[in-house]
Amino acid sequence: MSSGVSTPTGGTPPPASILEAAATAKKRGGVERQDRLTVPDSGRDGRKEVSRSPSPAGLIPIHKSWGKLIHKHEVPRKLLHVSIGGLAIYLYTHGYQPSYLTPWISLALVPIATADYLRLNHPSFNRFYIRVLGALMRESEVRGTNGVVWYLVGTLTVLLVFPKDVATLSILLLSWCDTAASTFGRAWGKYTPKIRKGKSLAGCLAGFLVGAVTAMLFLGSIVPRTPAFHDDTVEGIMWKGRLGLLGGEGVWGDSSSSTSSSSSGWGAGWIEGSLALGLMSLWTGLVASASEAMDLWGLDDNVVIPVVSAVGVWGFLKVFG
Repeated sequence: MSSGVSTPTGGTPPPASILEAAATAKKRGGVERQDRLTVPDSGRDGRKEVSRSPSPAGLIPIHKSWGKLIHKHEVPRKLLHVSIGGLAIYLYTHGYQPSYLTPWISLALVPIATADYLRLNHPSFNRFYIRVLGALMRESEVRGTNGVVWYLVGTLTVLLVFPKDVATLSILLLSWCDTAASTFGRAWGKYTPKIRKGKSLAGCLAGFLVGAVTAMLFLGSIVPRTPAFHDDTVEGIMWKGRLGLLGGEGVWGDSSSSTSSSSSGWGAGWIEGSLALGLMSLWTGLVASASEAMDLWGLDDNVVIPVVSAVGVWGFLKVFG
């Protein structure tokens, strides 16, 4: 008869050290191997934990070498993100039509998506890929689809479906609002309520403010100053500088039109000038903030933000524009 405590199956219980190690591994979201390296779970929660952790398993070596610059603050990734907005403005003001851009974006998507498929199925290629482009990646992308793929999918979708000004504005919101929400959310999110997992009120407020300012600059300055091009489509520009209020002929805002005095109030007529631009900017900020915070069937933010923003802006202008 054994002097030890029996397990339900009659065997000898494992030593306390093993039990403690297993408990530690469970808390970290992984499984303790014999070499004591914690391997993250493959589930959804495990991916999110790896994405924000200080590279404990060394999935991206450069993140360990440049922890604050690359991993914590994601400086190279955010610089790339923000630069896309500048490129979008350049293309818009120089007359590059969506019909010209979409074939090139589709062409770029093919090798990028192919490389992503190959690295996810060939570990040796994945290691090489990470050595070259690790500074632009998150740990969640080591075993998942690269965010660049979703960025191109989101951009391509809005350029194919929506008018040029709406599509360009939605790309700017993706480029700048998402970056602002991420930056301020990481810095101040712990002091504000959580909207959902990984999203804070601080990040949403930053997205709203940057979205409103982006719309004000783009719709109030860039769109009016960009000349018409010979190949512009009839419905290429939705923003006309005014918003309609349930019909009528009156005008509210900065216009000096004589019809201003005959308007009976907010229930009829048009508003234009800075008043219309201000309302449009506030709405755009709300849409951008909501798109950044929502979880839409688990889709990547790089798809959700431009598409939801474009739908919100397009719908608002369709009704009131």
